[in-house]
Amino acid sequence: MSDTPPPPDFLRLTGHPVRWRLLSELARGDRQVRELTALVGQTQGLTSYHLGRLRAGGLVTMRRSSADKRDTYYSLDLAACRDLLVRAGAALHPGLRMIPAAPPPPPDGSAAPPPVRVLFLCTGNSSRSQMAEAILRHLGGPRVEVASAGSAPKPLHPDAVRVMHERGLDMTGHRPKHLDELAGRFDRVITLCDRVREVCPEFPGAPEVTHWSLPDPAGEGGHAAFVRTADELTTRIRFLLHTFSAV
Repeated sequence: MSDTPPPPDFLRLTGHPVRWRLLSELARGDRQVRELTALVGQTQGLTSYHLGRLRAGGLVTMRRSSADKRDTYYSLDLAACRDLLVRAGAALHPGLRMIPAAPPPPPDGSAAPPPVRVLFLCTGNSSRSQMAEAILRHLGGPRVEVASAGSAPKPLHPDAVRVMHERGLDMTGHRPKHLDELAGRFDRVITLCDRVREVCPEFPGAPEVTHWSLPDPAGEGGHAAFVRTADELTTRIRFLLHTFSAV
């Protein structure tokens, strides 16, 4: 009888064709269950069953929409997927213990491609989108041009400014902007709240539009909520940088 251990749970969980399709769709952005049902071509009951398996495996999270409490958004935990994939490789052979790749460095020389233009949107442009703008500008450097705006701008939240300052990022020169102020074309448009996703206009050049369903830290209240938002934005943006070569 073989002493070979069974495949890691991660491989057994993700190897199902429907679950792999769900993960692939969620890797592009957060989705409602009815959207996922249409994308994978399954009944809502079967789609919900597979989403439940992925949630139980720690790969997918869900939260109620802030725009319509009857809707639910599902998100892929890319960091969890990375860590479990690393463990799966090491379980097969020590030489397959992968080291997570760093984002590609800025290109050298005068032939560098034009920067990727990214726009973050939320309703108030007072915290989430402003923080995302500051984080991406810092992490992306000359590879990106980044802006943020809102559908109903409000003054910058002091806790957003404070949390960014604690991370060495200065937002004192930022101001809230209405999305009507924006000019030019963008390569990526990322909506950060469920309400602004519902009113997001079309932009020239048909940029790739992605939704990240993040709760409003001002609604939760307290410094800790803004820290959690900054942490999640930083993780998502680090993964986002790996996709820029595909733009």
